[in-house]
Amino acid sequence: MKKILIIMLIISLPFYILLKSVEINTFNKDIYLNSYEKHDAPAITGKSMEELEYITETILTYLREGLDRKVLEPYFNDREVQHMEDVKILFKNGFILKNVLFFLSLVLIITFVVLKEQRTLAKGLFYGIFIWWGFMLLLFILSMLDFTKYFTYFHLIFFDNDLWLLNPKTDLLIQMLPEAFFINIFKRIVLLFMIILAIIQTIAYIFMKKGKGSDEGIIKF
Repeated sequence: MKKILIIMLIISLPFYILLKSVEINTFNKDIYLNSYEKHDAPAITGKSMEELEYITETILTYLREGLDRKVLEPYFNDREVQHMEDVKILFKNGFILKNVLFFLSLVLIITFVVLKEQRTLAKGLFYGIFIWWGFMLLLFILSMLDFTKYFTYFHLIFFDNDLWLLNPKTDLLIQMLPEAFFINIFKRIVLLFMIILAIIQTIAYIFMKKGKGSDEGIIKF
């Protein structure tokens, strides 16, 4: 039973952290503004930085709060708005899944504490998280070798239409958010995710060794 609970936690907690990392970076307006400056978005889009900032705020509010598509229509064509509707649904489901994973992880951690199995918890997290390290490093390396290929796979998996195929000559959305933007935000998501995993592993290692020392003390006594 404990093994099953540990496996569930190894899946749910890092998965929650991954989704949280996506949320933190996606809704960081500064990342967008820095990208606009770096890639000269005002010249490409014909919009001032102030206009781009306002449009970005509108997009992020639309995604987070689930606003009506009408807030996007003054800036984007129908194809772009339809795609953003799909993106909004994806984020809505992501928010729900993130909350479920957080609740499940919390319940599992409390269960181990109540059962006084803190060392089992720490040991399971410490070793189990290495699986996520391997998975994320592999994904990162493959994506950096051919980001376009795996970014395309992402869209084919999560969208059932081709509305995401936009024209950089005419569509504002892709002019604002070129592939280089997504490469940067992908790196930031992975980096934050790995940092948090490393912190959890460090804490787990400390508790694991502390618990081992206590066990040895009891045996000697």
